[in-house]
Parts: sequence; structure tokens; C-alpha cells
Amino acid sequence: MSESVVILMIGISTFLGALGLIGLLWAVKTGQFDDESKFIDATRYDNEEDLRDAVMMDEKKKQSKKDREEKREKSYSPPD
Repeated sequence: MSESVVILMIGISTFLGALGLIGLLWAVKTGQFDDESKFIDATRYDNEEDLRDAVMMDEKKKQSKKDREEKREKSYSPPD
């Protein structure tokens, strides 16, 4: 191979490597890899019905927590 072809190949591979690195850094910065529960839930629940049940239980927990907070706010009486 001639010297110019080797230089061209090195230049293109360096450019593509830098482009890949910039893409990876952008993905990390914008939070593309922050959804940890997605992979955990995918292995924990085998089918849609189990996943739907888990989502429903999570919603019930959130609603229960909200109800307790509202009850606590209603029962609060300021000092005289």
C-alpha cells in the first residue's frame, strides 16, 4: 500500500473513533443510560401480566403513601 492510503485510513479511523466517543459522551450526559429499573424489571417479570401486576402494586403503594400524607396534614393542629 502506498503511504497516502495508510494516512487516509488512519485519518478516517481516527475521525470515526472520535465520532463514536462524542456520541457516547452525549448519551451519558443526556441520561440515556439512567433507566436502571428497566433492565431489573425485564429480568424479574417474565410476561406482561406479571409486569402489569407489579405496576398496579406500585401505583397502590404511591396512592397509599399520598393518602397517609393527606391524613397527617388533616390531623395536624397548630399549637394555641
